[in-house]
Amino acid sequence: MNLPFLRALAHDRFLHLLIIIAVVLSFFVPFAPGGWPAAIDWHTIITLSGLMLLTKGVEQSGCFDVLGRKMARRFVTVRQLALFMVLAAALLSTFLTNDVALFIVVPLTLTLKKWCEIPVNRLIIFEALAVNAGSLLTPIGNPQNILLWGRSGLSFPAFTWQMLPLALSMMATLLVLCWLCFPAQTLHFRSGDKTPQWQRRLVWSCLAFYLVFLVALETKQELWGLGILLVGFLVVARSVVLKVDWSLLLVFIAMFIDVHLLTGLPVLHGLLDRVDGLTPLQLWLTAIGLSQVISNVPATILLLNYVPPTTLLAWAVNVGGFGLLPGSLANLIALRMAGNRRIWWRFHLYSLPLLVWAALVGYGLLLVS
Repeated sequence: MNLPFLRALAHDRFLHLLIIIAVVLSFFVPFAPGGWPAAIDWHTIITLSGLMLLTKGVEQSGCFDVLGRKMARRFVTVRQLALFMVLAAALLSTFLTNDVALFIVVPLTLTLKKWCEIPVNRLIIFEALAVNAGSLLTPIGNPQNILLWGRSGLSFPAFTWQMLPLALSMMATLLVLCWLCFPAQTLHFRSGDKTPQWQRRLVWSCLAFYLVFLVALETKQELWGLGILLVGFLVVARSVVLKVDWSLLLVFIAMFIDVHLLTGLPVLHGLLDRVDGLTPLQLWLTAIGLSQVISNVPATILLLNYVPPTTLLAWAVNVGGFGLLPGSLANLIALRMAGNRRIWWRFHLYSLPLLVWAALVGYGLLLVS
C-alpha cells in the first residue's frame, strides 16, 4: 500500500472540496452515477498521466539541477531571471499548449531555488498567468482554441491574427507587472557541496519514451502509450512511478464530474437557452463568468452549442482563464506542482485584478476593432 499517496489524499483540501460540491449538486440533478465515467475526458487524464511521468523522470535524472545551475549563473538580478522565465513560459505555450509548457518551466523553477534565492511561489504564479496569456495567441495553444479553430473554418494565420491584439495586450500587461513585482536586487547564489550530475541513461530513456508517447497520441493509441511508459519506467527507474503526484488525476476526475453535474442543473439550461439573444456585452460577461465556474474549456463546449465561434467568444473564454482557480486547468496544474499551500490564495491576489483588467481591455479592443 502506498502510504505517501494515502497521506496526500488525506491532506488534499481541494479534492475534498470538489467531492463536497459533487455531493451537494447530486441533490439538484438526477442521481445517475452510471453516466459519470462518460463525463470524464479520459484523453486528458491519460495525456496528463504521461506528461507527469515524463516530467518526473527528467526531474529524477538530475537534468533540471544541471540546467538550473547553469541558468542561475547567467542572470544578475531576480527581475532578469523572472522576466526570462515568464517569457519562456508564454512562448512555449503558444505551440506546446499551456499544460505542456508548465510541465517544463515549473519543475525548472523549483530547481532554480536550490541554486539561488528567488521568490519561487510568486514566480510560479506568474508562469501560470503567462501560459494563459501566451497560449491564447495560436489555434493550438490551448484546448479551447483548438475547439474554436475547428468550428471557425479560419486558417492558422487568420486565427492567430484574430487573437493577436488580445495576446499582445495581456503579455505587455504581464511583463509590466513582472517588472514591478520582482526586485532588481542581485541574485544570491547558494554554493553546493558538489557539482550536480545527471543520469544520462534516464534522460535518454525519457526522450525515447516521449517520442513513443507522442506517436501514441497522434495515432489515437494513448492508452497503449501510457502503458509503455509505465512499464518502461518500472524497468528503468521505478522511483519515478512512485513519486508522481497521482492524486492530481483524482482532482481532475472530480472536476469533470462536478462540471457534468453543474451543467445538468435546470436553471443553467434555462439561462443558456437565451444566450443567442444576448447583447455583445452580455455574451462577453456570460462567457467569462461561466469560465470562472466550470473552467474555460467546458464553457467553450457549452456556448458553441448556442452561439457561433466569433472573435468575441474566443477572446472571452480565454480571458476567463484568469481570475478564479477553476478558470483554467493550467492554473491547477501549476499550483499543484508548486507544492505549497500558501500559493493557492496568493494566486488570486494577482489573477483576480488581472481578470478585471483583461475583461475591460479586451472588450475595449473589440469595440475599436
